[in-house]
Amino acid sequence: MPPAADREGYWGTPTSTLEWCEENYAVSYYIAEFWNTVSNLIFILPPIYGAIQTYKDGLEKRYLAAYLCLTAVGLGSWCFHMTLKYEMQLLDELPMIYSCCVFVYCLYECFKYKNTVNYALLFLLITYSVVVSIVYLDLKEPVFHQIMYGTLVSIIVLRSVYIVLWVYPWLRGLGYTSLTVFLMGFFLWNVDNIFCDKLRALREKLPPVVGAVTQFHAWWHILTGLGSYLHILLRAPLMSPQGDLDQGCAGMGEDQQKQDKYLDSTSVTQEEIM
Repeated sequence: MPPAADREGYWGTPTSTLEWCEENYAVSYYIAEFWNTVSNLIFILPPIYGAIQTYKDGLEKRYLAAYLCLTAVGLGSWCFHMTLKYEMQLLDELPMIYSCCVFVYCLYECFKYKNTVNYALLFLLITYSVVVSIVYLDLKEPVFHQIMYGTLVSIIVLRSVYIVLWVYPWLRGLGYTSLTVFLMGFFLWNVDNIFCDKLRALREKLPPVVGAVTQFHAWWHILTGLGSYLHILLRAPLMSPQGDLDQGCAGMGEDQQKQDKYLDSTSVTQEEIM
């Protein structure tokens, strides 16, 4: 990663093991990486709204947990990019692992009756989270975290593809949109890392507002936040309050009406995605 810029800011010298391509304190004296910070609003505001709507519509609590986990990631990432302190970096990176474990549990338990608990899977995911946390705190190696996070994301993607291909093909539009948006963010994350020097040189020649468009790590936040939000919406029809095994998790009757009402309230319907 690029070295810290010469500018000094409110939070002092960075102590994080990572710094990104955005120049430190270039926009605000109080925010180390301005664009990388404010772009986390996509992780915070929509999931909060989704959590409130989920509670009102009486959907399963694990669905509510998925939204709250996404919000926690956004808050942690905000603190990290605002301060570039190691403690805040952990507040960003460790919730990424924990939230993915929640997503994995939800996806693999979506075909079960309400209020049932898969203790074996729960134990496995908790163990994974604890081991990753302990090892990462000891190694302080970002690549290790990225591999562990990537492993969970791969599991989520494979499970989601299975669901939209073989179980609920009518969800393909939303599923593919979520995956495409997320992969676009991952692509820009790599561009930001690989071509950082060229991007910084380009920004020096551009007006500040135009140069902000080249903050690809911020775009990574926006696109992955949107992709994750859409992915939670994808699971809305899979998390029936009744969980009728004969009907999958799509639910019937009143439960289906709750799910349809929820999707309508979030302004993302299957027809709009297609």
